[in-house]
Amino acid sequence: MDGAMGVFAEAPGQLLGLWGWMMEHLFYINLFLSVVIVFFQRRDPKAVWTWLLALYFVPIFGFFLYLLLCQDYHKNKMFRVKEVEDRLWYSVKSQEEADLNRKVWLKDPRYKGYEKLVKYNLQTSGAVLTEDNQVEIFTDGVEKFDDLITEMEKARQYIHIQYYIIKNDEVFQRMVPVLKEKVSQGVEVRILCDGMGGRFMPQKVWRDLKESGVMVGEFFPAFLGRLQLRVNYRNHRKIVVIDGNVGYVGGFNIGREYISRDPKFGYWRDTHLKIRGSAVYSLQIRFALDWNYAAGENLFKDGWYFGLDKPEKEKNRSYKNEKQDVEIQIISSGPDASNRQIRNNYLQLFQGARDHIYIQTPYFVPDDAVLSALKMAAESGVDVRLMIPCKPDHPFVYWASYSYVGDLLAVGARCYVYEDGFLHAKAVMADGLVCSCGTANMDIRSFELNFEVNATIFDEETVKKMEAAFMQDLERCREVTKERYGQRNMWIRIKEQCSRLLSPLL
Repeated sequence: MDGAMGVFAEAPGQLLGLWGWMMEHLFYINLFLSVVIVFFQRRDPKAVWTWLLALYFVPIFGFFLYLLLCQDYHKNKMFRVKEVEDRLWYSVKSQEEADLNRKVWLKDPRYKGYEKLVKYNLQTSGAVLTEDNQVEIFTDGVEKFDDLITEMEKARQYIHIQYYIIKNDEVFQRMVPVLKEKVSQGVEVRILCDGMGGRFMPQKVWRDLKESGVMVGEFFPAFLGRLQLRVNYRNHRKIVVIDGNVGYVGGFNIGREYISRDPKFGYWRDTHLKIRGSAVYSLQIRFALDWNYAAGENLFKDGWYFGLDKPEKEKNRSYKNEKQDVEIQIISSGPDASNRQIRNNYLQLFQGARDHIYIQTPYFVPDDAVLSALKMAAESGVDVRLMIPCKPDHPFVYWASYSYVGDLLAVGARCYVYEDGFLHAKAVMADGLVCSCGTANMDIRSFELNFEVNATIFDEETVKKMEAAFMQDLERCREVTKERYGQRNMWIRIKEQCSRLLSPLL
């Protein structure tokens, strides 16, 4: 006992001794850690300099922050199996669909300039162009979840649910009895949640669902309870597929703030798509790939999940009398792929626009290529309009966004802040013909570090509806003019510059 007490008594002195040694050799320790950051990680040079700056101002602790936020050192191992699985499936789909798509392409001659985008998506990620779809747009959370629960109640075979955030509040608790009832009827129910986004969900809720027959998966679960060692590489996708007949994708997560019940945010303005048609199977493939990786269950062994060997009467049974000629590609991106697929889609849209570009995003932290493309479009006479929220949920990201607003104003773009609550919509619209809408923000994190999914839609009627909603939102916005932006005070300028300096890390 005395020996143990002696060890504990000596511990503070040993720690102080270690700390003294580290301070004495701080130059050499920092030099070694700098070599690790510069030579052992393939990173954007700006990000490298930002981390070196952090290491200089916060010695040693800056490196521990680097390990927490930038875990590229085991990224290849982490995603090796997942990338192989993705490539195998996509290569098969591309071989099956390539000839058909070369013949069909986009039916409307006004889209001729976008055939290159369609082909790029097909060849780089197996994003099949489907042309028999119907799209409904939701901008209000209450309406979206009412519709979702109604469709769940109709399920006969399976309900697949994937969200970045799932909170145990009135929204989810409204779903629980429906899901349990469907399981009792023989319907398969799977729920996939990101480990970071679902970190506050009580484990007893998951256990209760599992005991009722609901299958639950967690993407990159927490270590030792709620301790999350991975801040990056989060699965930010929001997908629901029901019986292969209906699919949902967009910005809403599951939580009371998404139905405008959180006083902190007020009204929550978002965009979510409900899709019927063959594009639903593209969403199902995306869900299956993520589920296979997180839960270890191979859904590809059963073809009926993807419309194969499915009775004809069960195929898209509920929309036969509605407009169903919307052309869609489902685009995925993530740190497990070499291409920045969604970011490159945005670039193609910006470069191809002839009349106007409308953007809604809660976070605007573009990389150099995206910012340059938008500036060139504005300087070429394209009407570029950006809408961001007026209130931050992540202050550093908000002020970094505001700093980039200045870059666009300088070249003639128009920028707005939404003042009727919180703007969480993620949509890009070009020329009233093409739009990309889904889970990806217009920021470096969505481009490189998160798993995202968007629907790229080639349909004038659908895009016009999206743009009409954008114009209605303008009535609830304050325009940031070049003159008003120039009048901001010194404190705001300091926050902008500091946040922008950290933008490669945000």
